[in-house]
Amino acid sequence: MGVEPEVRLSVDEPKRIRLNGATLASAEELRGRIHALVFTPDRLAVVKGGPAARRAYFDRVLGRALPARADVPTAYVAAVGQRNASLRRVAAGLSDATALAPWTEQVVTLGTMLVEARRRVLTLLSPPFAARAAELGLERATLGYDAEPPSRDALDARLARDLERGTTGAGPHLDEIRLLSGDRDLRTYGSQGEQRLAVLSLLLAEAELLTEQVGVSPLLLLDDALSELDADRRRLLSARLGTVGQTLVTATGAEALPLAPAQLLAVTPGEVRAA
Repeated sequence: MGVEPEVRLSVDEPKRIRLNGATLASAEELRGRIHALVFTPDRLAVVKGGPAARRAYFDRVLGRALPARADVPTAYVAAVGQRNASLRRVAAGLSDATALAPWTEQVVTLGTMLVEARRRVLTLLSPPFAARAAELGLERATLGYDAEPPSRDALDARLARDLERGTTGAGPHLDEIRLLSGDRDLRTYGSQGEQRLAVLSLLLAEAELLTEQVGVSPLLLLDDALSELDADRRRLLSARLGTVGQTLVTATGAEALPLAPAQLLAVTPGEVRAA
């Protein structure tokens, strides 16, 4: 069954958002109800950026693919924040060390859940990621995640350092998720083109996973995704996009679209017209 989103923006009236005729309270609620996967050039940070960018990306995938665990990353971050605040109070002599215990337990419990959920979603995502990457010419692509759940013993063992620094120095908020081609870490040893292929392969893999898990194909929004690909890869990617649901692709010119789209629009300042 299809959905009909409607967003109206006006200088004279409040923003109005509807889904299948029902009013929604916010754009965030719309994002939660419609799965839209986005590629923009700055998404290369998922590969070339620091570990925090990858954790954030895969935790969003986790939320969409495992809705029962969608709140775990946020709850874990909140628990770490509370433990950090408690560490600072203890270090300043404003609280007893026993006040740390409940927050440490929360960090251990939620951290274990988060590590397990990440492992689960990466296990689900890895086969389609490897397949789509190979199709685009990025061989032996894998996702690496070697983290262990936090334990009470590990946190207790580093308590003195955590008190000195005022932060929790172990747990999945510091984990690394690696994108590899063979033995090469694409963050350090991948070319710009390989990094782009990896991000596009992740997008296609998640689209396949969501279609299988949720039963509805996501909306794909690709901005300038084809411009740096050679002609063969543009054809392969375009053909694959035709199998994963509705896709909107922007390009600076129609020549960047190797396959005829179902609808082609030309956008110029102040005008959108059929091309």
